[in-house]
Amino acid sequence: MQENKPAVRKGALIWRFLKGSKGLFVISMLLAALTALTDMITPQIIRAAVDNAIGGNEPTFGPAVMQLVNSIGGFEYLGKNLWILALAILAVALIKVVSQYGFMLSNTRASETLVKTMRDTLYTHIEHLPFSWHMKNHTGDIIQRCTSDIETTRNFVAGQMTSLFRIMILVVLSMIFMFSMNVPLTIIALIPMPVIVLYSIRFHNKIGEGFKECDESEGRLSAMAQENLTGVRVVRAFGRERYEKDRFEKHNEEYTGLWVRLGKVMSRFWASSDVLTGLQIMLVVVFGAIFCLNDKMSSGEYIAFLSYNGLLSWPIRMLGRMLSEMSKAGVAVDRIGYIVESAIEKDKENALCPDMTGDIAFEHVNFAYDGCPQMLHDIHFTMKAGTTLGILGGTGSGKSTMMLLLDRLYDLPADCGRITIGGVDIADMKREHLRKHIGIVLQEPFLFSRTLQENLSITNENLTLTDIREAARAACLDDTIEGFSKGYDTFVGERGVTLSGGQKQRAAIARMLTQNTPIMIFDDSLSAVDAETDARIRKALEKRFGSASIILISHRITTLSKADQVIVLDKGRIVEMGSPAELEKAGGLYQKIYEIQSLTKEEVDA
Repeated sequence: MQENKPAVRKGALIWRFLKGSKGLFVISMLLAALTALTDMITPQIIRAAVDNAIGGNEPTFGPAVMQLVNSIGGFEYLGKNLWILALAILAVALIKVVSQYGFMLSNTRASETLVKTMRDTLYTHIEHLPFSWHMKNHTGDIIQRCTSDIETTRNFVAGQMTSLFRIMILVVLSMIFMFSMNVPLTIIALIPMPVIVLYSIRFHNKIGEGFKECDESEGRLSAMAQENLTGVRVVRAFGRERYEKDRFEKHNEEYTGLWVRLGKVMSRFWASSDVLTGLQIMLVVVFGAIFCLNDKMSSGEYIAFLSYNGLLSWPIRMLGRMLSEMSKAGVAVDRIGYIVESAIEKDKENALCPDMTGDIAFEHVNFAYDGCPQMLHDIHFTMKAGTTLGILGGTGSGKSTMMLLLDRLYDLPADCGRITIGGVDIADMKREHLRKHIGIVLQEPFLFSRTLQENLSITNENLTLTDIREAARAACLDDTIEGFSKGYDTFVGERGVTLSGGQKQRAAIARMLTQNTPIMIFDDSLSAVDAETDARIRKALEKRFGSASIILISHRITTLSKADQVIVLDKGRIVEMGSPAELEKAGGLYQKIYEIQSLTKEEVDA
């Protein structure tokens, strides 16, 4: 995965994803605050029971509490009716249960809404990213970012962020109550805290780097698995199962090793944090007991203080886990941010939607892919509207690149010439309008895991079966489909694996023909069909789409024989141009290929 973008602002990105779930998260945080408050009240009830109701000590509570106690009958009455205090504890516990239930419900709905928003945002954004971006990034790694990294982010926002809010309330309230009961013991309880916090921060960077390595390694592993599962037929055909298995196991071992190494770091951190937290609790227990023996603290205060210290030490013990989750989430948000911050395709302001039936012109076009030598050199020609253009050339001569530029799957850089349709520069057109009027059958046809009817009607959901069959007949595919037991309801496997190469090509042609576009491009899309079927398809196209501008890219001279004009490319340059009849006698590359393909078997053997 190529990541050359600057670091994204994590907070701004998460805030953007929280659209639609902010209110639910606010409710869950308020309920978390209520839960924390109930945790504060219970120790005070126990303290009042031990010191005042049972022990008879002078109460030190505020006026509001004393007014409530006196309205019941005072501490002396409560001492004789301890069931009232037990009922109070039960009532507080009931409030806590209800608030926790509400918290879990609202937090779950909020987190699922967050995940849906993230998935929808990422999917929509990826759909609008340039073709060049997809060529640079592995599909498996993209999927891993859209699944595992989203789940990591959800766990942090829904789990750690809301817990952090509750922890802050617990820490503040605990310290307030602890200071109100015994200042010296509170100071003793707080002495180890800065050490624990600094120790946690020290490990934060180490853990973050480890998670980043693990996440990237998981992305590479996902990409490898996706690639091998997609190309399983090739692996089987060449007997490379053991090689691919060993390759996968090697990378999987590396990935496992990264997690084991990270686990050791986290284990050291959590163990050390637990030891420090245990020492803090021990200090409070020992010094609290001493204060009780010296009458500087009552028994009830001691019990309540230990409860509050437990509520205080729990967040500190969780700090390590939270920091590790924060590190994971930071890496995940960065990886998601790389996708979101990648620039999508955008049209110019006031982009045009012109008539697409005009002449197609390449005007001194030069082009090179990123980091590669120049592919096209001064390509200059005009294709008259309604004619057929043939393009012939060897592998790597730039034939497909020209069509990718015409369809704006790659944008032509400034000062590298221009491409026009009807005199209008395609750079000034809306991409959607341009592509809607250009039908293209790519060199490698792709079919989805759906029925044949769904695959052929993917360009227009309103197509009838009659429309689909008409396009299939033009592609010489209708008879083949009718031969299947389920006809057009035949399910096509992943990438069309259940069809032969020729059937896939004809299905791709039929799918394109359903668009009925004024410009049609066939990028070597008849290579897998026999010569007879090739001729039948060309004849059907000529009969049905005589007014369309058709571009045929092929290595087969017979496919180009009916073209009005043929361009011969060699190393990205136009070396010949003319009608097939002219080029057959021109003594150039076209004539040589024509003579070779015209030889009989006996002549080839000779």
